[in-house]
Amino acid sequence: MKFNKGKSIVAKNEILVPRNSIKISKRKIVKMKNEIIQYYDKNGYLSWSERKRKYVILGTNLPSNGLLECPECHIGKLMVIRSRKTKKRFIGCSNYYNGCRASSPLIQRGMICTTKIPCNTCAWPIILFRYTRKQKWSRQCCNIKCESRQIKT
Repeated sequence: MKFNKGKSIVAKNEILVPRNSIKISKRKIVKMKNEIIQYYDKNGYLSWSERKRKYVILGTNLPSNGLLECPECHIGKLMVIRSRKTKKRFIGCSNYYNGCRASSPLIQRGMICTTKIPCNTCAWPIILFRYTRKQKWSRQCCNIKCESRQIKT
């Protein structure tokens, strides 16, 4: 056996094996296939993330938990998001990192049921909500700026 500048170990009848090689497993293959499927989205691209310290796929606008097409950018999908810092719920566009700023807050206390039914006036999704179990489910548009939510005088 012969050592070669600390990079790899070489035996007479064996192939060079680098020290930093990765073992390939079925789990890693499935994970890579899922990432490649996302990458083949026509809007997807790879970008280096300083915070995560790895390459991430950005611009994929077809999340599996999306509700409706975003009425502002028409590329992303609206989806329910929970803030990591404040733990508050809101509806936002999946195309946020590409410039779409469509978002609207949701009620913080109570139960929410999202639907894929668009509002007649603004095309945002309709949500069902109630504050207690004894209360009936109420229905309203999730967009805070919608005319259907305004108080009628």
